[in-house]
Amino acid sequence: PCCRPHPLNSTLPPLPLPGSRTHSLCHSYLKVSEPSQGLPQFLFLLHLDDQPIARYDDRTSRMEPLVPWMGAEEATTLMDLERIFRTDLEWLSKLSHQTGGEQLQKECGTIPTPSGSRSGLHTWQLVLGCNLQEDGDKGGFLHYGYNGMDFISFDKETLRWVAAQAQAQKVKEKWVDDPRRSQRNKVYLEETCIERLQRCQSYKNKTLEKTEPPVGKVTLKVVDEKLEVLTCQAFGFYPKEIQAIWMRDGEVCKYETLLRNVAPNSDGTYYISLSIEIDPKERDRVRCHLEHEGLQEPLDLAFKKETGERLKSYKMSPLGQILFTNVGGKGGSIGLCFMMVKKRLLRGELEVDT
Repeated sequence: PCCRPHPLNSTLPPLPLPGSRTHSLCHSYLKVSEPSQGLPQFLFLLHLDDQPIARYDDRTSRMEPLVPWMGAEEATTLMDLERIFRTDLEWLSKLSHQTGGEQLQKECGTIPTPSGSRSGLHTWQLVLGCNLQEDGDKGGFLHYGYNGMDFISFDKETLRWVAAQAQAQKVKEKWVDDPRRSQRNKVYLEETCIERLQRCQSYKNKTLEKTEPPVGKVTLKVVDEKLEVLTCQAFGFYPKEIQAIWMRDGEVCKYETLLRNVAPNSDGTYYISLSIEIDPKERDRVRCHLEHEGLQEPLDLAFKKETGERLKSYKMSPLGQILFTNVGGKGGSIGLCFMMVKKRLLRGELEVDT
């Protein structure tokens, strides 16, 4: 199994953990219609638990690891499917750009372009992947997008293609007539992807065997004389699983806590933040409660005025912020890569900061 045991001797009532033991692997592909600002026309990114771990583009023609725990040899072994799904994007791109898009209009109708997008520059996206819960439950997803909008997706349970817009109907008809394509996708999502996920998790665990406890801090924002916002930040912890909640006089503020998802740092650790709105008179009664296997005992943090001590800074790779969407699964939502590619591509934000 790719998940290590994680006992939490918590006295709190059961709550959903932001870093619950659901692991995900996401492949995202981007095909740009024409060269622009020296950027690649084809880009492939691989994410493990929302963290970018490897990339490929047509300028270098090689798979490059983005995290310290993955070597070049391991990254190369993850390239086999790049060729298969790249072919799909090449075919779609040719349809949309032959004779200025006339072929796609002829076969699929006119596809609307988001306002503000550049004339003549278009993108096709594909995001597919899988998730695996600690109890063995599995999920999978496969979506195509055009110019940042949903186009067509695959349902692995029914082997059906679902067109997100009328213009995708012709593409759906072509792919429905090819049952081998549907079977290939099902096998990948239910078997191959899960094997890859476990393999990547194994690579990571071999390097990051040591647990890292969170470093916490509470900050204050005054809204007005009757309202304040307390924000609790926990940095630099590993593994991902953490329990974080606001408490008032020892009671859990379950429905008042504004929680953000656990997010990866470029060094392989994680961070989280959670906020709560309070009456200024309650400030001394509220605590941020953190539980993590790297802690010998839970942390209870209160707001304190700055003393000049500074926390270690963690920077998330820009690639960790490129392309994301929420894909619902049985175990909850898994942050994944998708729609905002085009804006970041045009702004030149594809360089990796690791």
